[in-house]
Amino acid sequence: MASDKVTTVVSTKGQVILPKAIRREKQWAAGTRLVVENTGDGVLLKAAPLFAASTVADVFASLAFRGRPKSLAQMDAAIAAEARRHARD
Repeated sequence: MASDKVTTVVSTKGQVILPKAIRREKQWAAGTRLVVENTGDGVLLKAAPLFAASTVADVFASLAFRGRPKSLAQMDAAIAAEARRHARD
């Protein structure tokens, strides 16, 4: 960690400046959304997820396939071909 103990000041607007070393370590650029969590020891800041949590039911059939169905053998062959392609990378 860049520094275990640093201090900052809360402004009259409730704003807090995070030290540059911490922002750089966490790769938090200007505009990064943070989740603020109240804990027993203080406040925890975490980068907000880029996408909302979803379930299989939320996305099922969202990319409908148009065309003839593939057989298991065709799917196995395609998977094997991709595995070989990535093994060469």
